[in-house]
Amino acid sequence: MTFLAIDVGNTRLKWAQYDAPMVGAKLLAHGAVFLENIDRLAENDWKDMPEPSAMLGCVVAGDAIKRRVAEQMELWDVTPRWVHSSAQEAGLSNGYDHPGRLGADRWVAMIGAHHRLLRRGLRKPCVVVMVGTAVTVEAIDASGKFLGGIILPGHGIMLRALESGTAGLHVPTGDVQDFPTNTSDALTSGGTFAIAGAVQRMVDTITRHCGDAPACIMTGGAGWKMAPSMSVNVELVESLIFEGLLEIASRRFKTA
Repeated sequence: MTFLAIDVGNTRLKWAQYDAPMVGAKLLAHGAVFLENIDRLAENDWKDMPEPSAMLGCVVAGDAIKRRVAEQMELWDVTPRWVHSSAQEAGLSNGYDHPGRLGADRWVAMIGAHHRLLRRGLRKPCVVVMVGTAVTVEAIDASGKFLGGIILPGHGIMLRALESGTAGLHVPTGDVQDFPTNTSDALTSGGTFAIAGAVQRMVDTITRHCGDAPACIMTGGAGWKMAPSMSVNVELVESLIFEGLLEIASRRFKTA
């Protein structure tokens, strides 16, 4: 059975079709569209794609976006299914005060990261970083318990906040420099170092809490921009949310 995985973020919808709902499945096709172009998926990206046997996705952009995606899937006879954060799933336990209020993308990415380590025989703490419109930094202990995480603005939000709240900062994005000597570089470096510092803080905190240095896995559309400036070693995994969706799907659809 073919399987369609969908990740709807704050800016883009990303999709991937696999030959089975399981980890290690062959990738058949993939793509991404900005949210304003969702209503053309059926007539463009998905028009000639083989009908999937099952679908699973995560969405953070709200119910209106979810309905628009479901409408595009009406060209197939497949039921849209969406991941909602829960107290426990796929070997991960949720330490959030209200588990259902945790963003589905954060939950799915953590499941993907935890199992990525387990497949290597590594049972150790993990910090999961998603760099997109917003940045999230999550802490998971060696047993697979989500301890908690932080949320901070992404680069774009930081720059827009500075532009709207100060005078004279309407300048192009610059480069990351240790000692910026112009405003463009100062803005870009400041945002980058703020994110890197938040990750470093979480790594230090979980190391003290667990008594073991964590693995650090980074994903998200802007992850490749951040990775070279990190003060800790990070593994950049572009498909982390899809890996998490495959882990969940392998359990939910195994008897389908």
